[in-house]
Amino acid sequence: MEKLIEFRNIVKKFDGQTVLKGINLDINKNEFVTLLGPSGCGKTTLLRILGGFLEQDEGNVVFNGEEISNVPAYLRPINTVFQRYALFPHLNVYENVAFGLRIKKMTNDLIEPRVNRMLELVGLDGYQKKDVTLLSGGQQQRVAIARALVNEPDVLLLDEPLSALDAKLRKEMQQELKRIQKEVGITFIFVTHDQEEALTMSDKIVVMKDGNIEQIGTPTEIYNEPINKYVARFIGESNIIDGIMKEDYLVNFDDKDFECVDYDFKPNEPVDVIIRPEDIKIVKKNTGKLKGQVISVLFKGVHYEVIVETKKGASKTVTLHVLEDKDEFNPETNEKMHASEFSMDKEDVASLTNNELIARANAQAWDATSEEDISINEVIHGIKEEVGKYPVTFKTEKGSSITTFVNVVSPRVITDEEENIGIQAFDVYKTVDEIKESMAISVDLKTWADAYAWDLEDETPVEIDDVRYNFEPMEIIPGDYSVSFVTEGRTYKIHTTENQKEGSNVALDFDADDIHVMPKMVD
Repeated sequence: MEKLIEFRNIVKKFDGQTVLKGINLDINKNEFVTLLGPSGCGKTTLLRILGGFLEQDEGNVVFNGEEISNVPAYLRPINTVFQRYALFPHLNVYENVAFGLRIKKMTNDLIEPRVNRMLELVGLDGYQKKDVTLLSGGQQQRVAIARALVNEPDVLLLDEPLSALDAKLRKEMQQELKRIQKEVGITFIFVTHDQEEALTMSDKIVVMKDGNIEQIGTPTEIYNEPINKYVARFIGESNIIDGIMKEDYLVNFDDKDFECVDYDFKPNEPVDVIIRPEDIKIVKKNTGKLKGQVISVLFKGVHYEVIVETKKGASKTVTLHVLEDKDEFNPETNEKMHASEFSMDKEDVASLTNNELIARANAQAWDATSEEDISINEVIHGIKEEVGKYPVTFKTEKGSSITTFVNVVSPRVITDEEENIGIQAFDVYKTVDEIKESMAISVDLKTWADAYAWDLEDETPVEIDDVRYNFEPMEIIPGDYSVSFVTEGRTYKIHTTENQKEGSNVALDFDADDIHVMPKMVD
């Protein structure tokens, strides 16, 4: 394929923090590329650098063989569809789409056929005179896409454009975007934290974490051959078990030997064993390869997600407080702000920084019209090293502010003397949108709750093996939910069409080719 875009050693820092750490990436013509990763991984920053909205601190951006780092955004053959669409409420559908062409001073006889063709392409033929404020979320998104495509760019950037839609409409728009991309025949670069969107739509997936690229590949390559535990857990759902490759075609895990199809390992080499939830069958007691107990059952529409425990571990349960979504709007500055309540250990107060407060509260500010991010330049608080609830106020340069609360608590440690493990976690306060936007919910719950475990004898870290919760993230409503962090146990996640009874004893079965043995992976 013909190369179109080259990122070379891209570095970007904000307030002394490096958010892109030397990114190198090639993107081809007519390719649908997805930048995938959790919030804060750097994917939107990379997109904005390509679009010309940000300037990198180091490195080069090459477009069609030419360096474009000094080319302003309006001169780049690139258009962007933002997460919040940024439509003009005073213009109807036709005029929203025609806006860019009128800026170029094109005549009406040239504008009309192009606008009508784009509206037909996105399925909005006949909506020309409609008020955009009366359209559904999906229709508004289509208008935003038509407005971007009507300028005939070489590249379309899409910054989480499906996040505001409900689950059913998201799936429909995934198919629509892929269809539109094939019809117009240009490069789409799509930013998301939704693994299903990435797997469904992409020709190439770029998995990012903490400002680095973890893996690049096709959806099949990323799903079947993850390069490390982070990718394996983020792309699809996986059971990852410590194992020992005793010899070719024979692996030991869960205290048993199993035949497999893998080979070319050293005798008794430590390995990671991956079994996808859809590859495990729940069978009657004494008829499978492993015995266990059903810990939880969650109905997910087309299947049940069943957690079966084959060995108990230490655990701690906290409360997830899901709150109503509420953004503060300052009409004088035209700025919106958001911040969430959170808990923290009183022993951590002394080392608390403003940047940490912004990150822990997920404090954000943005222009209500353009949707551009705005920096928070002041944090006001009086948090003490004492148990209590303390207000924290975040302010922008123009004076917009939002206040939330920090719950300073004494850590309550759960100890399992038999397993010799301590485990600690805090209650979590999040909004409905924050939960729905987190498709790597287990990873985020551990981060939000600051959950960790350790060996009681030598204080060395112990991995939290499982995160258990009793809600469906995409369907969550305000309320309190239990979340348990479990360590040193052995649990398996299974996807099945047959309902199971919690507490029942079952057996698990799988075939040799369902076992994927990989060299020991780093986190």
